Amino acid sequence: MGRKDEDLRRIEECGVVAVVRLRDAAPLLQVAEALQAGGINAIEFTMTTPGALDIIAQVTARYPEKVVWGAGTVLDPETCRAAILAGARFVVSPTLNLEVIRLCHRYSVVCVPGAFTPTEILTAWENGADVVKVFPATALGPAYFKDVLAPLPQVKLLPTGGVSLANCGDFIKAGAVGVAVGSALVKPDDVEAGRFDVLAERASQFAAAVKAARVLRN
Repeated sequence: MGRKDEDLRRIEECGVVAVVRLRDAAPLLQVAEALQAGGINAIEFTMTTPGALDIIAQVTARYPEKVVWGAGTVLDPETCRAAILAGARFVVSPTLNLEVIRLCHRYSVVCVPGAFTPTEILTAWENGADVVKVFPATALGPAYFKDVLAPLPQVKLLPTGGVSLANCGDFIKAGAVGVAVGSALVKPDDVEAGRFDVLAERASQFAAAVKAARVLRN
C-alpha cells in the first residue's frame, strides 16, 4: 500500500476530520496534541489561519507518522502546491477546482474537493477526487446524503459545515464516509483559554459517536 492509500485509509478509519481555523497559529501544536489524544488523527489546518503553511511544516516534521495532516480552504493550484510542499498529506477545498485535483494526483496526496449539487459531486469524482466534501452540509441535512448515494453509491461523501455532536451520527448512518468538524469541535474560546483537556474530551466524544453510528449503519 502506497503512502497516499495509507493516508486515505487512516482518514476513513478515524471518520472525523478536525477543521482547525484560529485567529493565531501559536497554539496549533497544542491543539493537534489534544485532538490526537482524543482519538482524531486527521487534522486540517485552513489557509485562512495566519502562518498556516509554517505550522503545517512544523507539525509534519514533529509528528510525521501519528497524524495525517491536511490543508483546508485551498482555492487554487498555487496554494495547493505550496501546502503539499510544506508537508500536507491531504488537500481540502470548499469549491470544485479541477486543477487542484490534478495537482494532488501529480504529488500523490489525498484530494477532497468541495461540491454541493449531484452534478458537481459526480464531476469531482469522475475527475479523480478521493473523497468529495459536501459543503455546506447544514443547508442539506443527512437525508440529502442518502438521496445522492442511492444513484451514486460509489462516491465517498464527507459533510462539512454545520456538523455537530448531535447530528454527526445521522450523517454517518445516511452513508457519509466520515464527517469534517470545525468550531463545534475546536472552539476558539477553549483554545485561547488553554482548555486543551476539554478539547481532547470533545474529540473523543466525536470519535465515539462516529464509531457507534457505523455499528448501527452496518
